[in-house]
Amino acid sequence: MPDAPVIYAADLAGLPYGTKTEPQVAARVAGLLGRMSERFAPRLVCIACNTASTIALGMVRDVLEVPIVGTVPAIKPAAAATRSGVIGLVGTGATIRQTYVDDLETRFAAGKLLHRIAAPGLVALAEDKLRGHPLDLVAVEEARAGLAAMERGEEIDTLVLACTHFSLLKEELGAAFGLDVALVDGADGIARRIAHLLEGQEIAPAPSRFVVTGPLEAAAGLEPCLAARGFLAVEPF
Repeated sequence: MPDAPVIYAADLAGLPYGTKTEPQVAARVAGLLGRMSERFAPRLVCIACNTASTIALGMVRDVLEVPIVGTVPAIKPAAAATRSGVIGLVGTGATIRQTYVDDLETRFAAGKLLHRIAAPGLVALAEDKLRGHPLDLVAVEEARAGLAAMERGEEIDTLVLACTHFSLLKEELGAAFGLDVALVDGADGIARRIAHLLEGQEIAPAPSRFVVTGPLEAAAGLEPCLAARGFLAVEPF
C-alpha cells in the first residue's frame, strides 16, 4: 500500500522499551496510543514493537475502538522453515521473557529447539545505522557467540529477529551468522494483515508524517532516511 499515508510516532522519550518493566511498558503504550487516537483519528494502528505488542496488545485492543495490528516474534514461519530443528531468537530482554512468546513456542515450535537471547545492544546499533554513524559490531558478535554456545547452537539455521529494530541490521547479522542461516521477521505477514483489514476502503494519498515524543533534537540524524521513505520533517507529539 505505497500510497497510504502513515503517521509514524517514534517514542524517543521512552526508548528503550526492552529494559522497562511490564507495568511501565503497558502504561506507556496504552497512554501514548490513547492520545494518538484522539489526536489523529487513525483508521488502523500498528504497534511496531515486539516488546510493546507482547506486553500490551490485548489490553490496548480492549480499550481502543480501532483495529490494532501487533508485531510479535515470527516463530511460526521460522519453525516451518528450519531444516535442522534448531532456531535462534534475538530480542530485547523484556520480549524474550514473555509468556506470550512461551505460548508461540508451544503452539508453533513443538518438537523444535528454540534458543532465545537478549541483545539490547542491537537497538542502539540500528539507531546508529539509521543516522549514518560508524557501526561497532560487538553486539552482533555477542549475539552470535551467545547462541552458538547453547545446546546444538552450531546447528541453528533460522534466526528470528524479534525486535523491529533488528530488521534494519539484516546485512550485519547475515554476515555474522552466515549464508546458511535464514533471517526471519514478521514484516510481510504484518503488511498483509494491514492490507486485509483495510481492503475495500478508499484511502486518499497524502504525505506521511513523522512525530516524536520528547525534544526534537533526539531525532537528529534521522531526517534523511525518513525523507527517503516519504516522510515529512519531524514534528513534536
